[in-house]
Formats: sequence, structure tokens, C-alpha cells
Amino acid sequence: MRVPLTILLLSGFGLTFQAEAATVNYDEAVMPSFTLPDPLVCFDGSPVVSAEDWISRRRPEVLDAFRREVYGRSPGAPQKVEYRLLEASSEVLDGTAIRKQVRLVVHGLAPDRSVALDLLLYIPKAGGNPAPAFVGLNFRGNHAVTFDPEVLLPQPWTGTRPNGERVEFRPQESERGSQASRWPIPMILEQGYAVGTVYCGDIDPDFHDGFANGVHPLFRQAGETERAEDAWGTIAGWAWGLSRVLDYLETDPDIDAGKVAVIGHSRLGKTALWAGAEDPRFAMVISNDSGCGGAALSRRRIGESVERINTAFPHWFCTNYRAFNDNEDASLVDQHLLLALIAPRPVYVASAEDDKWADPRGEFLALRAASPVYKLFGGDGLEGVEAATVNQPVAADAMFYHLRSGGHDITPFDWQQYLAAADRFLK
Repeated sequence: MRVPLTILLLSGFGLTFQAEAATVNYDEAVMPSFTLPDPLVCFDGSPVVSAEDWISRRRPEVLDAFRREVYGRSPGAPQKVEYRLLEASSEVLDGTAIRKQVRLVVHGLAPDRSVALDLLLYIPKAGGNPAPAFVGLNFRGNHAVTFDPEVLLPQPWTGTRPNGERVEFRPQESERGSQASRWPIPMILEQGYAVGTVYCGDIDPDFHDGFANGVHPLFRQAGETERAEDAWGTIAGWAWGLSRVLDYLETDPDIDAGKVAVIGHSRLGKTALWAGAEDPRFAMVISNDSGCGGAALSRRRIGESVERINTAFPHWFCTNYRAFNDNEDASLVDQHLLLALIAPRPVYVASAEDDKWADPRGEFLALRAASPVYKLFGGDGLEGVEAATVNQPVAADAMFYHLRSGGHDITPFDWQQYLAAADRFLK
């Protein structure tokens, strides 16, 4: 019997979590001792003493280490992308917005290889254009983020796991608006921002199939039979897809492409951070409950660990990342350095009080540990802040954090804070 992908993924995660919950550590008292890599010391031991030092010497080696050890190396921009306007209306959401649905057909190395990414874009009519924008991926299809009946259903797909198990995704009309609470589109538009989203499965379906579908095969060389140990995983693929969306936005006269914030929740929060690190065109980067492999410090081993994430989701990262299973201290990097790669652009990390699996404390400490790099650029850091009070955001120039009450989700409260922070930099 064929089972919808969403059910397979949720049941698989639940089984993994239940089997391992008894061994997961949430106790700070028994957390292993560790030393974080110093953001202001190069791998050769030389100090970083200025912003120019960071940009010319330290940032390139840190970025390369993340490509080699964690996310994998992605190809550059494709040589050919077609933009096809599928649908547009200038009178939506009670006449307050413009809606565009644009298909990005991305071609690979061979002429017959391509994938299609469907971008849903809402643009406010008030305030004048071009508008600043928020861009992020969604989990279940563009139709799931809104009750708008004109939003197209995503394209279905099928795949096979390495064990031969068949997986399929067939979007249903009944799912329309099922994730609208995570995308408060009217709130975003009212504050003067456009919002764009793409279903992550358009870029790469979220299951392990040996990288046979999605964007990865597009750039496989003729005759290539084995993937390199540092070849890009799914998170890197999703991040690469976000850069392709930004490519399109640079051509759209209704969008100020120099003022685009990239945002993501959970695994897509990990994606937003990596997209922002890889692509400096993103003017602001927002991580919501991204946890292990996102904003949380791996060396803490609180909640989800590197070993657990590599076991449950072997397709998310490059093969080299498995060398740090229960061996986090051997890595040249930790996630505070990922956040530092975003400097001096604004970065917002958000956690949820009850989301222990994502290690909220580790997310805050990672952001705080990135402070020395932000201070190189003349801003204040969060080094003097010991902890965040629930539902009380803290900020230091371009660094933002809040710990929200509740669990693993992205809520209107989160969006209110993101919009307020964006107003300081993108307006």
C-alpha cells in the first residue's frame, strides 16, 4: 500500500523519537564540557583583529569548513532558468495585494534535466513598490499556507527509498490553508512587506532516496557513479533553491531585491541560516526553532544530537558530517560560527520554551558567541546578556533573539517580532 509522504515522515520521526527519548539528555548538569572554536582566531592560530580580517581571511575558511564538514558543496547558479508566469491578479485579499504565481524552470548540466519550482508571491498595494520582502520555504505546498482558492496545488511526485519502499506526495484540496497560522500573510502585507514561498519538495523531496530526485541529479557529471563525501545534502539543496528565488526577485520590478529577508522554521530554519551564510544578497536572516544543525550549539549535545540527526535524516547533510556523530568536538566549527557568517547583516534567532529537542538555551548561546564578529563591524554584541526572559525579545544592533512560550511552531507572536526587527533594517 502506498502511504502519503507526510504520514511516512511523521510516523518515522515519531518512532525514532520514542525509541531514543529515554537516552536524550536535557540536563545541563551532565552536559559534557567543551570549548568552542574562537571566531576571532584563524585555523592557523593567527588572530582576527578587524572586519577586513574577518572578510578576507576568517570568513572564507569558516564557510569552506561548513561546506566540507556539514552541509556539503553546492553548485553555483545554473546557466539557464526560465521564468513562467502561471497566474497573476492585482485584486486579491480584499483588494490590498497583488498575487503572482511564477514557475522557475531550473536546467541542469544536460539539456533534458530540469526541475520546476513554483513561487507564490503576494505584494502589498499600499506604500508603493518596489516592496521589501520575506522569503521562505514551506512544508506542504503553497496552497497550504493560505485559504486563497486560486493558489495552485503543487506538482505531485513519487520516489523510492534505498530499501525499495515507495514514497509519494499527492497534494489534496482539503489541505488548503492547513498551515496558514504559520504564514500570517495579511499581517505581513499590512506592514508593507511582500511575502514569497516555495514548497520545499519542489526543490528536493524530504526523504532519503540516494539523491536520485530533486535538484541533485541536475548537476551530476556524465559517468559519475559515486557522490563525493562533501557533496551537497538536502538542506544545502533547499538553500540553493532559495537563492534561485532571489535570482527571480531581482528581475521583478515590484520587489526590492536588496531588502529580502530569508526565513525558515525547524529544518527550514536550518535552511534559512545556510542560505544566508552562502548568499550575502539576503539582507536579513531569520531562524525559528532550528535546533541541531541550525542555530543550536552541537557541542552541548542537549536534545537532538549530531548522531541522532544524521541517523534519522541521513540525506540532510553531507556524508562527512557523520564523522562527528558523538564526536562533535572534532569539528573545526560549531553553529555560532554559522551565525557569525551572516555578519554584519541582521540575524534573528528564535526559540520556544517547551521545544527542548531544539535546545533553546543552546540557540541563544550560539547567537551570543557570534557577538565578537558583529562587534568587529562596530555593533554591540549580546555577550552581556546571560539569559532571555520568556516572551521578552532582546537585541543588540543587528543581533536579535527571543524565547517564546509554547512549543515547536512559528506563531503570530514570532512574526510580530520579525516584522519589528525588519522595520529597523529593511524599511
